[in-house]
Amino acid sequence: MTKTYITTAIPYVNGKPHLGHAMDYLLADVLRRYMMMQGKEVRLQAGTDEHGSKIFKKAAESGLPVQQYVDENSRKFQDFIHSLGVEYTDFVRTTDADHERRCQAIWEKLSDHIYKDSYEGWYCEGCERFVTDKEQGENGGICPDHQKPYQKLSEENYYLRISDFKDDIRAAIESDRLKITPAFRKKEFLNLLADMPDVSISRPKEQVEWGVPVPGDDSQVMYVWIDALSNYITVLGYPEKDISDSWPATTQIIGKDILRFHAGIWPAILLGLGLELPQNLLAHGFINVDGQKMSKSIGNVIAPEEIIEKHGLAPFRYYFLRHVSTSDDGDFTWEKYEAAYNELANDLGNLVQRLATLCNKNGINNILRADTIPRWSQDFKKRMDAYEFNSAFDLLWEEIQAINKDLETNKPWSLAKTEPEKACEVLNHEADWLLNICESLQIFLPETASKIQEIFTAEEIKAPATPLFPKA
Repeated sequence: MTKTYITTAIPYVNGKPHLGHAMDYLLADVLRRYMMMQGKEVRLQAGTDEHGSKIFKKAAESGLPVQQYVDENSRKFQDFIHSLGVEYTDFVRTTDADHERRCQAIWEKLSDHIYKDSYEGWYCEGCERFVTDKEQGENGGICPDHQKPYQKLSEENYYLRISDFKDDIRAAIESDRLKITPAFRKKEFLNLLADMPDVSISRPKEQVEWGVPVPGDDSQVMYVWIDALSNYITVLGYPEKDISDSWPATTQIIGKDILRFHAGIWPAILLGLGLELPQNLLAHGFINVDGQKMSKSIGNVIAPEEIIEKHGLAPFRYYFLRHVSTSDDGDFTWEKYEAAYNELANDLGNLVQRLATLCNKNGINNILRADTIPRWSQDFKKRMDAYEFNSAFDLLWEEIQAINKDLETNKPWSLAKTEPEKACEVLNHEADWLLNICESLQIFLPETASKIQEIFTAEEIKAPATPLFPKA
């Protein structure tokens, strides 16, 4: 069986996990669960990017040996992924010996497209990349992401000749052989592609000593692109193993800020290796706080664990998977989060409590399942297949609200006094309806869906002693 392969961008371990990382993992988990429910075997990759000057400097500032520093921070990201209820099958670290060896082999395979040249230009240490004179000028000499001036550097580096592949990359993207979602980001990238320069793929060892050595040149270490981007295939065993059972990736999930690298540099590497391009690039937006980009200088940075500690994991997943667009920028405020929690408590938590109590009072224990109800509506599947996850979640929520409305309309508590059989019929229908929704709800709120299924399939249906989502 050909495996469905889903990847997440590997975070740089010079800082703590943030909400952007959480979105990568949550979206990947939703897609993984959706694919598995269709009977597909799924591989989900995660990992950490651990080389470069920023890492080396941060380790020194922390007073730790650099290997110990990356070991500890990589573990933090692994723990963070698990805290979101996400399970991966493959985890790669760019300091792994296997990864380093495979990167060197990839470099050698790309040798026909690599050349050495002197370069003088503008460099952002935060982004770890050079920018063109045009970009430097448009940004007023200051990196918009890191709010620090670009440095003027003169170096001799190795370059990957992106120009060798531009026509093929453009053709693949325009034909959706490499599909970019959302579509407007596809248009944005194609506008950038024409001016995309050849990319520096090494740095002098005297400038960056913490990195993978360039094969045949001890004076240079690999720069981020081949080292980091190749993780998606080195974790599968490339080039030592045949990876055709998993590659090309079905979907690569990234933040919008790194789309240009995954739609430009990464396809160039793959084409140079003679490998197929990934089928889909899903680029999600940023998470702002109260309408502003998160920034330490502004003081509006909110850690994911702070939000999870407030009400637990299920409300966290609910907010970021339903109230944040899958592909556009999202916004977080504590007021919005509390409103979403109350919505979760009222629409679903209260429904479970009331329905289980009524079933118990009316002696309903073995819910008769309706065989004719499909797991997914065509609309739900269409939205999921288009990576409109939050919109698909909305459909499930409309169903949950419809059960609440049905409960209020039929009033089984009143029917029980005059037409007990009719009351039981109504309650069975509503419980079956809810169980049917839970099959799809597993994709978004697996822990909650499992609890509801346990309640309504138990030998004796009883409302939980503590509501699923207690009022704050």
